[in-house]
Amino acid sequence: MPSSSAIVPDHDATDPGLTIAQHWSARAATDPEHVYCRFGQEVWTINRMHRWSNRMAHALGGLCPRGSRVALMLGNHPDHAAAIFGLVKAGLVRVPVNVNLIGASLAFVFERFAPTVLIAERAYADVLRPVLEMNPELVVIWRHEGASDCSLSRLLAEASADDCSNVTASDDVIAITPSSGTTGEPKGVLKTDQSLRSGPLGIFALTGATRGDVLLHWEPLYHGAGVAVLIAAVMRPLTLVMVPRFSASQFWSNVDREGITLIHYLGGVLPILLAQPERDDDRSHSARLAWGGGASIEVSQRFSERFGIPMREGFGMSELTTFVTVSDAKSPMGACGKPLPFYEVRLRPIDGVQDGDFGECLAKSLDPGLAFRGYFGRPEAVAELVVNGWFSTGDLMRRDASGNYFYAGRLKDCVRRRGVNISAWEVERVFQGHSGVEECALIGVAGEMGDDDLKLFVKRVEGDRTSAAELLDWAHARMPYFQVPRYLEFIEAFDKTPTQRISKGRLPRDTANAYEAPEARRG
Repeated sequence: MPSSSAIVPDHDATDPGLTIAQHWSARAATDPEHVYCRFGQEVWTINRMHRWSNRMAHALGGLCPRGSRVALMLGNHPDHAAAIFGLVKAGLVRVPVNVNLIGASLAFVFERFAPTVLIAERAYADVLRPVLEMNPELVVIWRHEGASDCSLSRLLAEASADDCSNVTASDDVIAITPSSGTTGEPKGVLKTDQSLRSGPLGIFALTGATRGDVLLHWEPLYHGAGVAVLIAAVMRPLTLVMVPRFSASQFWSNVDREGITLIHYLGGVLPILLAQPERDDDRSHSARLAWGGGASIEVSQRFSERFGIPMREGFGMSELTTFVTVSDAKSPMGACGKPLPFYEVRLRPIDGVQDGDFGECLAKSLDPGLAFRGYFGRPEAVAELVVNGWFSTGDLMRRDASGNYFYAGRLKDCVRRRGVNISAWEVERVFQGHSGVEECALIGVAGEMGDDDLKLFVKRVEGDRTSAAELLDWAHARMPYFQVPRYLEFIEAFDKTPTQRISKGRLPRDTANAYEAPEARRG
């Protein structure tokens, strides 16, 4: 296991070589009254969460043998966190279920990953009914169902709170997490105890988080980023303020009220916050740093200038760890930084073009325990994606003279126009620099010459009246002519993934409702 001292030393941190369950035992023995998280008026100390998750472990371990798969379809609350850690302590494999899934997409999770037990909110009973009818052998435990036999509260009331920290080994698979791509079916990434502990090391490197830091925990717990923050607060004495969901209107009031020091962002979170009305006290807050991934240079600059917060960007993915590269105080704005000590990164040329500073990002773990383990039910995936230890991320990167990496979009999110590959990310980041653009997404649509034309979808800031023609004229002065979209369509809202990425597969490919640039203005 990589040493945390190689990243950010902290005398309060537990030994990074411990398993997740052992981290809990160590913290409970040395720091039991530290506040692990707050949820509304509830206060959860290390000792309270440790004992509650122990009850989860004993109760669930009594239902199914070690290594069984258990699905969680729960909201964001301390019970969900306790279930996550309880499964780890019992040696069971967590299958997170996005609470927004319905119909075929929900059924797919149970067909592909075949859990034997489901713990769910009663509120999801109606959407789960078809799934339960198709899986009559599935054991269902409803949260807060009273005294019924299938009640989580009943199971926990009868379970022991004794420690059980030595069931799971470092190399054991403890979760099957859906990769968060914007298209295609979910692929369940096999995650070990060690790989889930390595993600927080990237968080520490980005933030320098230590005792006294308070994090607003808005991330959905069915996504890996949210779980990484949970684990980070066990490995170091951090305090989480957990809220049921991300809310732009309540974000800064939560920061002010709770004394938040570290702000986490993903995907489109920063543009959404920037779209909120400006306030005289935009810079009057307790936050010392914003950290995350998926922000363009333009958005990072606007956010940092408006709110007076330094930005730290990183890069990672479900198949590897939460972060593979991280920036620091010396990194240029928008950079994903440099590889963590336990990774190597290099760039593979695209379409045979030899440009050592641009290409597909390949990552290689220097610790065998962090190597890509594959997808559930797809053993061939390792051979498809890993060659000589190098994992093909499918992400494009640029590298500057100092060795800093800059995200440049998905390889599959390139649009081929007149023989030139155009990164959607690079087009979108320019438009995100316009004060009237809250969010945008570029796709390719069928062109007249057999390749693609560019179509941009734009969600405007509320009250903005910039026309499509004016927006394209603005772009012409700021980007190469061949990157300027031919079509532009305004949209009221985008469908999103759990990490607030735009689901481009759901955007219409027709141009009937789009503004078309005059022929003289086309690239």
